[in-house]
Amino acid sequence: MSRLAIWTILGLTLTFLIGPFLIVILAGASAGEALAFPPQGLSLKWYAKVFTVESFRASFALSMFLAVFGTTAALLLGIPAAYALHRYDLPGAEAIRTIVAAPIIVPGIIVGLALLRYFVVPLDITITMALFVTHTALVMPYAVRVVSSSLNNLRADMEEAAVILGCTRLQAFTKVVLPNIRGGILAAFILGFVASFNEVPASLFLSGPGVRTLPIDMLSYMEITFDPSVAALSALLAFMSVAIVFIAERLLGFSRYV
Repeated sequence: MSRLAIWTILGLTLTFLIGPFLIVILAGASAGEALAFPPQGLSLKWYAKVFTVESFRASFALSMFLAVFGTTAALLLGIPAAYALHRYDLPGAEAIRTIVAAPIIVPGIIVGLALLRYFVVPLDITITMALFVTHTALVMPYAVRVVSSSLNNLRADMEEAAVILGCTRLQAFTKVVLPNIRGGILAAFILGFVASFNEVPASLFLSGPGVRTLPIDMLSYMEITFDPSVAALSALLAFMSVAIVFIAERLLGFSRYV
C-alpha cells in the first residue's frame, strides 16, 4: 500500500473520530441564539449557562449517583462471580458467562422495556431504585470481564502458597488476590462509570417526571429549547470522559484490561 493511501485512510479515520467532537465544541461556543454550525461568532455564554439550568444540575447529580453506586454494586457482585468462574470448574460455566454478558449483547431498549414491564410495574418500586438496578445490571458484564482479565494474569500458586501457610480461602482472597488485581478493579470501575453515565436506551424507558438521568434530560431539553447550551454540555461531558480515560491509562495502563 502506498504512503499516500495510508495517510488518506489515517486522515479519514481521524476525521470521523475527531470531527464530531470538534463540531460540538464549536457549536457550543456559538454567539448565536440557535444551535447551528458553523457558529455565528464565538462566545462562552452557553458554557456558562449550562451551570445555571436547574434540571441539568439535578439530572447530573442523579447520573453521578447511579454511575458511582451502580458501578460499586456491580463490582461487589462481579468480583466474586469473576473469581468463581476463573478458579473453579463450575458446571455450566460457559452458560453463566453468556448470561452475565447478556446486558451487553441484548439492546438496551429491550432491557429497559423488560425491566419496566416485569420489574418496575409489578413491584411498584421507585424510579430511582429502578434506574439503580438497571445501571447495576448493565455495568455487571464490564466488571466481570475486566476483573477476569486481571485474574488471568495472576499466578494461582500465590494463592495456594497463602493457603499452605495457614490462610483460609477467604483470607487468601482478601490478602493476596484482591491487592494483586486492584488495577483491574479500578479499570473496571472507570469503564463501568463511563458506561453508566452515558447510558441512554434503558434509562429512556425508566425515567419519569422530575427523575431523569443527564442524557435523557438533554434529550427532553432539546425538544423544548434548541439553543447551543446542549452542545456546550455535550462538549463538557466529552472532556470529562476523555480526562477520566486518559488518567486511567496513565495511572493503570487501562488498555491492558479492555
